[in-house]
Amino acid sequence: MSSKTGIVYHDRFLDHDTGVSHPERPDRLRSITAQLKSQSLWSEIHHLMIDPADEEHILRVHDPRHLRFIRESCAVGRRLLDEGDTVVSAQSYAVALLAAGGVLAAVDAVVQSTLRNAFCAIRPPGHHACRDRVMGFCLFNNIAIAARYAQSVHRIKRIVIVDWDVHHGNGTQEIFYEDATVLYISTHQYPLWPGTGSRDERGAGAGSGYTLNIPLRPGSGEDEYVAAFQTQILPAIDAFRPDLFLISAGFDAHMDDPLASMNLTEDSFQKMTALIAESARKHCEGRIVSLLEGGYNLPALASSVELHVRTLMDVS
Repeated sequence: MSSKTGIVYHDRFLDHDTGVSHPERPDRLRSITAQLKSQSLWSEIHHLMIDPADEEHILRVHDPRHLRFIRESCAVGRRLLDEGDTVVSAQSYAVALLAAGGVLAAVDAVVQSTLRNAFCAIRPPGHHACRDRVMGFCLFNNIAIAARYAQSVHRIKRIVIVDWDVHHGNGTQEIFYEDATVLYISTHQYPLWPGTGSRDERGAGAGSGYTLNIPLRPGSGEDEYVAAFQTQILPAIDAFRPDLFLISAGFDAHMDDPLASMNLTEDSFQKMTALIAESARKHCEGRIVSLLEGGYNLPALASSVELHVRTLMDVS
């Protein structure tokens, strides 16, 4: 093995057919893999073997009716699963199970110290998926499934989820809103779809104080993000003392992204990755599993993922 950083990718992820004009389309992964190959990272990183997730792992997070709805909708050829833009094809259920299974393989490798960290180049994305409904291109909440799997199978006690996608991860927040074992942290443009993620959404019950939303004004850039990390995110992580880091790595806060109005660059994502990696070294021997969420300008996405992966490799 040439690297202690792993990657989850499978050509089957391209079979989730959303249509040529849909923002979340197979070309996103094609652009990422082409970029990593052009920079020789593809041959240096460890490629994980993956299998579809068993339904029992999905059901730690999602209602059984939710799983059946997706499975049966794909089987009968339904294309639109909500009133918005969550589009599927006949293969989407199988692809979603494989994507979730890839994330679980990454958790296995990182928790068992076979790898230091891993990036999951998967689709469909997940952080808008709620317990019982699809939303915002997302079918299953991959990062929530990963967290529950780490806790149930590997007995990991405390997990931090850092979500820097430009859209608030409403599904992830909902799933862990009353849970003190998962610290959910989100930076996001606000106001923006889906409309959640105000600062006063802090968790409830046992989970009160374990949701940290950092809404940022449209036009915010690297200075605002780095300041949020230094003054809010990293201190919250230090107080929580996590055993595993999970990242909802959306790259749609890039200045060139068509679905938002932020001003990050690929270098900004490199800096945020380095800050998280330093914190992970401090708390849990550097254990990070990063999952692809948004990012819809193909060149910006590819360049940002390259620096994200390169930084993970540099610290591993």
